[in-house]
Amino acid sequence: MTVPAAARPRALIVLSSARTLPLSEPAEHPGIPTGFFLVELAAIIAAFENDYDFVLATPDGNTPQLDVNGLALNFHAAESIGTATARTTFQSTAQRLTPSQLRERNPRLLERRNAELALARRHLGRIPVSAPLPRTDKEAVSIRDEVVASFDALPEHTYYSIQGLIEQHRDPEADFSLRDLAFVHMPGGHAPMVDFHDNPWMGELLHQLHDGNVPISLICHAPIALTSARYRVDSNRAITVNAAHAFAGTRITTVPHYGERMMLATQYPKVPGQRTRLPYYVDVALKEAGYDVSLTVNPSTAKVIWDEDRAVLTGNGPQAVDAQAASLTEIVRSRTGRSTFSI
Repeated sequence: MTVPAAARPRALIVLSSARTLPLSEPAEHPGIPTGFFLVELAAIIAAFENDYDFVLATPDGNTPQLDVNGLALNFHAAESIGTATARTTFQSTAQRLTPSQLRERNPRLLERRNAELALARRHLGRIPVSAPLPRTDKEAVSIRDEVVASFDALPEHTYYSIQGLIEQHRDPEADFSLRDLAFVHMPGGHAPMVDFHDNPWMGELLHQLHDGNVPISLICHAPIALTSARYRVDSNRAITVNAAHAFAGTRITTVPHYGERMMLATQYPKVPGQRTRLPYYVDVALKEAGYDVSLTVNPSTAKVIWDEDRAVLTGNGPQAVDAQAASLTEIVRSRTGRSTFSI
């Protein structure tokens, strides 16, 4: 399956295709349904869709899954996510508003979610939606069947595997080169913890992009992909490992372990009545892998970092997506100068 020629400039969107997030606790738990967070993708596509074509990929070429938990209204508040979370929690618990009442009270969040779902239908085609969890937001659960039906009615789109794209890039007769891409963006949700982490083909992709000076945009859990940068895969598919790789020491941000633990204790990933833990924390794994990880004290505060020496742009979650989209737009527009900045 080859990438067709395109008249417009192209960008690569890499999504996780993981469907289940393993848990280290409770012991022998089968894992929880997972997927990508739409809000961490939609703002990027919205910023570029009028002028760019998108090549869609997942690590293995399978269709990605939309995480229903990311459809909760509060996640669509961007930098105001802290205030929105407090407000919607109060409205749904203390005031006991119904899902329809909650939507009436939060029209801007509803409008943004509707726009992002419409964008997803235009660009992503038929994709599955994760099953709800015991602590999934009730308003998000109330719209799931409708969302599922809307995606089921669409034709399937092509999702290339990372390996397939690299092999096309290396094929002199193919009309595709990773170096011709305007940028690459990878959204989060917990799913990247499964198939972006410690993945040799992901590592080779990162290095090919670096060699072509293609900006790499990663948000929330997606920076875990950088743990794969120690790998290279040659044209014979032989894998080598080098800890002193080109990305070592890159200044980045991501979701903090203390924010993750708070989610595991009180929010949708929590297994009711049992201590819930992940196999690892993204920020800890990245620090151990040699990255310069900068976090916010308040997990809901937006942070975006651009390390121009490695052409890596990172954001710490849905609260940062608007700032990240604005930064990426400026980076793509003008690649002059060499600096590292934070927002």
